[in-house]
Amino acid sequence: MEQVIARIASAAGISEDLAMTAVKIILNFLSKEAPEDKMNMLVEALGAQPLMESAAETEESGGGLLGGLMGGMGGMGGAMAALNQLTSEGLSMGEIQTVASELITVAKENADDSLVDDVVNSVPALRQIL
Repeated sequence: MEQVIARIASAAGISEDLAMTAVKIILNFLSKEAPEDKMNMLVEALGAQPLMESAAETEESGGGLLGGLMGGMGGMGGAMAALNQLTSEGLSMGEIQTVASELITVAKENADDSLVDDVVNSVPALRQIL
């Protein structure tokens, strides 16, 4: 996963720490919105289980009032909460789009294209990020 994070950081022109945070936020959002079985396969193919565990721990420690309210809405609210988290970390919309795009590219390199497409297509609100 370290190589994936380094690649995403390089593509987006951001630090590896910020890239890791962004990937955690995006994967956490997808894990709530995409079918669980497909998301589990994708996380496994990416080797992202440790990231998902740390994302869950971070979420349990809070996420702000707006994050909590928007996240509880699901769908578009979940996408808005994820965007809010990403921009709160200091990412521009262009950087967010690059991170998400590169994450999808890497996912397709490590998992079956149809699995990645199924996950992406199951979350219409993802279009806000892409």
